[in-house]
Amino acid sequence: MKPIVIIDYGMGNIGSLRNMFRRVGADISVAADAGSIERAGKLLLPGVGAFDAAMECINNLDLADAIRGRADAGVPILGICLGMQLLTDGSEEGNLPGLGIIPARAHRFPRIAGLKVPHMGWNVVQKSTPSELTAQLDPGSRFYFVHSYHVQVNDPRHSILTAEYGVRFDAAIQKENVFGAQFHPEKSHKYGMALLRSFAQMPC
Repeated sequence: MKPIVIIDYGMGNIGSLRNMFRRVGADISVAADAGSIERAGKLLLPGVGAFDAAMECINNLDLADAIRGRADAGVPILGICLGMQLLTDGSEEGNLPGLGIIPARAHRFPRIAGLKVPHMGWNVVQKSTPSELTAQLDPGSRFYFVHSYHVQVNDPRHSILTAEYGVRFDAAIQKENVFGAQFHPEKSHKYGMALLRSFAQMPC
């Protein structure tokens, strides 16, 4: 079986994700070149930081077309935190287009009295559209979030988990074989382990 390839474009939490995948028995590798991406059985797109800076790194490494190509080929892809936002059409945070794989955009949380931005800490998620990524999650599952921008999908069928922080937002999304999680599963203990195990067990 081909390993899961973590895309290292310079703005991801690589070590913690690699360790969590190893805990669920996954074969994991790290790569920053288009050739490795094109040979991958599954792809993980992490991300922390600013949207435009991340897209600049991806574009400078000539990785965008390789990622889109694997999505078109049916390869399972999981974007985490900023990585989920990069899978969309774009973000209010920046000017560059995203990868455009999932029809959606990232919007800044509105100013609401008593709620600080960024949204930071644990939050309960609710299942929306059924998905193989979330099949192992029990009701009341909680995940750790750190983000100032939240994704809104164009088609509600692409939302698989929601959460609330002043507004209801899409906590996890899916279009066919491409998935995104706004939270950090690698910081979410048994809940994150269940989600990453589901991804690792998907056929490739």
